Amino acid sequence: MIQSVELLRLIRRFGRLAEPPPAPPAPPAPGEGADASFVPPRALRGSAQCRHVDVGSCNGCEVEIGQSFGPVYDADRYGVRLVASPRHADVLLVTGVVTHNMADALTRTVEATPEPRVVVAVGDCAIDGGLLAGGFGVRGTVADLTRVDLTVPGCPPEPDAIVAALRRVTGR
Repeated sequence: MIQSVELLRLIRRFGRLAEPPPAPPAPPAPGEGADASFVPPRALRGSAQCRHVDVGSCNGCEVEIGQSFGPVYDADRYGVRLVASPRHADVLLVTGVVTHNMADALTRTVEATPEPRVVVAVGDCAIDGGLLAGGFGVRGTVADLTRVDLTVPGCPPEPDAIVAALRRVTGR
């Protein structure tokens, strides 16, 4: 009991101790990457609800997405949070190469997400097929089935890159 009282006194005395957030990421220069022309919808400025969709990945990107929303990278402080239903989402984080079995599920998820929506392809597999391109069970990339607004390259991409892409959506 005494230790908890001491802890409360310290919290009261020093307040919240955290590093200040980094400056918002600058958008790419014109002609610099596929995401250079991305302009976030005005309705999503400030906060966005994300739905993660795995369409055939090795789970490396999922681990990094989990870290992005964990206490270290804390995407929530920039107004981004994960939701359980595509009907509540503004942003779809799609990972993995699209397999034949998941193509219909991806199409339905995109259709269930209300407009304006942003589709983010996370990881090399989602962007260009990565190591699995041309496999017998592979239907294609995310861009083959739906419009992709932002890409986060890497195998797997670092949580910093995922958070930076989501910050471009919210503008925070």
